[in-house]
Amino acid sequence: MTKAAILETPGQGLVIGDVELADPAPHEVLIDTKACGLCHSDLHFIDGHYPHPLPAIPGHEAAGIVRAVGSEVRSVAVGDHVVSCLSAFCGQCEFCVTGRLALCLGGATRRGKDDATRITRSGGETVNQMLNLSAFSEQMLIHENACVSIDKDMPFDRAAVIGCAVTTGAGTIFNAANVTPGETVVVVGCGGVGLAAINAAKIAGAGMVIAADPLPEKRELATVLGATHTVDAMADDAAKQILKLTGGGAHYAIEAVGRQASADLAVASLRRGGTAIILGMMPLDCKVGLGAMDLLSGKKLQGAIMGENHFPVDLPRLVDFYMRGLLDLDTIIAERIALDDINAGFDKMRAGNSARSVIVFD
Repeated sequence: MTKAAILETPGQGLVIGDVELADPAPHEVLIDTKACGLCHSDLHFIDGHYPHPLPAIPGHEAAGIVRAVGSEVRSVAVGDHVVSCLSAFCGQCEFCVTGRLALCLGGATRRGKDDATRITRSGGETVNQMLNLSAFSEQMLIHENACVSIDKDMPFDRAAVIGCAVTTGAGTIFNAANVTPGETVVVVGCGGVGLAAINAAKIAGAGMVIAADPLPEKRELATVLGATHTVDAMADDAAKQILKLTGGGAHYAIEAVGRQASADLAVASLRRGGTAIILGMMPLDCKVGLGAMDLLSGKKLQGAIMGENHFPVDLPRLVDFYMRGLLDLDTIIAERIALDDINAGFDKMRAGNSARSVIVFD
């Protein structure tokens, strides 16, 4: 049996219980989970803002050790240290063969309706797998294309946050924005994803990196990670401050919260020809747009799911950046907690005062 945090009723937190995992299918990998970050994307499901079949095990920002592999697995081996990724790719669809792995719907990476259930609990009840991973568990059973091997010297807690927050934030800078040294970047929201984007903008050589967040403590973290300037995102003149600082607006404005107001601030912060990139999971009825003058000014608006990552290539490079002292993951992690403390960890996330909490499994 495997201990896991299970979502049974949205809005009522997670329940710690025992589950049983099936044997690995030919292309599946069984992983002993060593660390898993708490991500705001999980909170959308836990609080019921996004739907999902229940009961289910959330969690998707994880690292661990491969315990067993299916008969056809060739990409990882027993004993490998790995990081998981929710954007599992099939390798065969239009998106995969044109290099846009993060857009793959991953149909070939999931078991069919007639296949054996992956996760069950007492009485044979099915426990749904969330985002192909279900990482709030002592073990994960996932498709081989949902994980990648990493350097065994990489600490698991820091490796875990690369799996979502850093892949999304840094990937946006390196892949979606492809920042040129000297260009100006604004990041709205200084949680795990936003802080990773700020750190990556520094690595990419951005000339000015402006962090916009309502909380002074998060603006301070942003400065540690590479922000050259900070702005209170809730100030009435936040956009005017950014336009003044940048001499007309930013080349790239990255929204890393998932709120209408922060998306609007990102758009309002652009210079002529600038691009706003929306990373946060917006409310399902939310719409972000460009006005007529924005369009006449050549401004652009785009999404960048999971930072438009090329996971098998990007993630080992991010690990290397950390090992070489370029990528600061230590500042992003606010605390390390046990699985039993997961609900308290999400309460801290709701309060919004700290950076990443990471579950560490013994």
